[in-house]
Amino acid sequence: MSKFTEAENWHKPQGAGYVTTAPLEWEVGRKGSGLWVRVPVGMYFDVSVPWFARWLFKPTDPRYRKAAALHDWALADKWDRVASAALFNDALAATGVGKVDRLAMTVGVIVWKWK
Repeated sequence: MSKFTEAENWHKPQGAGYVTTAPLEWEVGRKGSGLWVRVPVGMYFDVSVPWFARWLFKPTDPRYRKAAALHDWALADKWDRVASAALFNDALAATGVGKVDRLAMTVGVIVWKWK
């Protein structure tokens, strides 16, 4: 277990998304790497799923929320889309999302709104 997977009561609903009420911490790469990403209190995030994929990926699935917060924070912190998608993918794995679903979701966040 980790700070990330054990985090509870770290967010609340706000509008169409959520806002963090406690820091959310993710250790990048592997346990003990010392490389941390910290999503701060007050960060607004959402679980964006295109309308055509909602039959497969429900935006209300709580397994997606931590990964979505981490991904949105990385983008807000000026990470590129591929690096933030890698964090997203690893966080989805940590919350129990299967390989095929992770692949589809990770490719989706890389190409969605690609510039």
